[in-house]
Amino acid sequence: MSAIAPSAVADAPAPAQLADSIVQAFDSYSHLIVRRCREFNVYCEMLPCTQKLKDLKWKPKGIILSGSPFSVYEKDAPRVDPAVFDAGVPETANFFGARVEASDHREYGEAIIKVLVQPESAPSHLNRLFEGRSPSARNNQVWMSHSDRLHSLPDGFTIIATTESAPFAAIAHNEKPIYGIQFHPEVTHSLRGKDVLERFIINICGCKREWTMDAFIDKEIDRIRQLVGPTGQVIGAVSGGVDSSVAAKLMHEAIGDRFHAIMVDNGVLRMNEAEQVHKMLCEDLGVNLTVVDASERFLGKLAGVTDPEQKRKIIGNTFIEVFEEEAARLEKKVQDTGAAGGEIEWLLQGTLYPDVIESISFKGPSATIKTHHNVGGLLDDMKLKLIEPLRELFKDEVRALGRLLHIPAHLVGRHPFPGPGLAIRILGEVTREQVKIAQHADAIFIEEIRKAGLYDQISQAFAALLPVKAVGVQGDRRTYEQVICLRAVKTEDFMTADWFDFPHSVLRKISSRITNEVNGVNRVVMDITSKPPGTVEWL
Repeated sequence: MSAIAPSAVADAPAPAQLADSIVQAFDSYSHLIVRRCREFNVYCEMLPCTQKLKDLKWKPKGIILSGSPFSVYEKDAPRVDPAVFDAGVPETANFFGARVEASDHREYGEAIIKVLVQPESAPSHLNRLFEGRSPSARNNQVWMSHSDRLHSLPDGFTIIATTESAPFAAIAHNEKPIYGIQFHPEVTHSLRGKDVLERFIINICGCKREWTMDAFIDKEIDRIRQLVGPTGQVIGAVSGGVDSSVAAKLMHEAIGDRFHAIMVDNGVLRMNEAEQVHKMLCEDLGVNLTVVDASERFLGKLAGVTDPEQKRKIIGNTFIEVFEEEAARLEKKVQDTGAAGGEIEWLLQGTLYPDVIESISFKGPSATIKTHHNVGGLLDDMKLKLIEPLRELFKDEVRALGRLLHIPAHLVGRHPFPGPGLAIRILGEVTREQVKIAQHADAIFIEEIRKAGLYDQISQAFAALLPVKAVGVQGDRRTYEQVICLRAVKTEDFMTADWFDFPHSVLRKISSRITNEVNGVNRVVMDITSKPPGTVEWL
């Protein structure tokens, strides 16, 4: 059972933050709770359950304890900081004296909750989560995902909603504004689940709707200026994607010519990527960009490597090595001009909040979904200090920020491209020949998507080169060549995603072109896996 409760402490936001609520993260749905809070223009962070409240630099107005893949009676079940209890926030309902046990009737999928009408003499807060709901209306449909149940009502609590098989679907403390719910209000299948969260966050916790990208721009620019100082120099990791382009523009707004944008051609970019990015950033954004060709260096280090985590580490480490060398070169150039503060000590990266979430686990690095090069592939002895202005933002927030910064629509709407590039879209060893195959197939895929007018309906699309070969017939002869897998998804925040359902005529054209035009490929398949259980990228 999830538990939600407002903290007793008042606001004390840190600079550039409107910190109102926390999600203590246990399960795969936690990120959705964070996203829903942001939709209400309330700043919210997702933290592991091991987070110590005393270590926070800001005081939350509310804490949401998410569900968990563990049962609370399991030996290794995650537990929150005991200080949460001192602040009046429960871990789960069993903390208040109830026993949780395995249910003889598991509940997965849709259910209808019956909101119980409380007597007039009952405390008013017992009705606050479900205000305006008819007890038996169809719009009381919710999404369940549990196999445990409460054996009895905890001491001091009242039942406020039930389902046919869950007698304690929602409970509330008789005196304190503490609530426990069995269902998932954050998912779209809970038809009015957002209403439940909004009432808790806005009406019960009293959070203010102050988290907007308009406010973020001014606060972040001020924060960057304070961090870098009046003469500090920043070197920028720019790829031409939405994230790095927005980060570069924001940095340029903050410190002007003291920002030096660098693009590293790592040999695993998309076809003609370096030339296109140079044109876009220079002409559309007015950013002076230096392109460093380090393709031979990267491909040499990737030779013989097939493990995806090792690929990410190699690319992340090599990026930093190249940047440090380029920083030294630029630093000398700046100093030769006689400019004050010629030392370059900061490295800009376009890390986003989903990158951070997916790279951290309460059980440690071994339980991470995958290591992102931005947050997990950095050198231990790195000389440059990181500055990540987008680290708190989701993808849609970054796009909104880009529009406010007057970045052209064709840049803001560009599909994401991972920092490790085609190295994580080529399963198996990365060679120059394999890169050419992946580049060509990907270019055809994107070109046909644009021709069909589907590009803006898709959040991300790419071609992956699989490490298998298949028998085919081409030109009246038998072939034994490689397989291209097409991947296209729709998503709002890239934490969850659905595969894109193409018109068959478009897929037929794409498949025909790839098998006819890309040497070394004789078969095309389509990935129709959602996230979860898959990730957007293959590696």
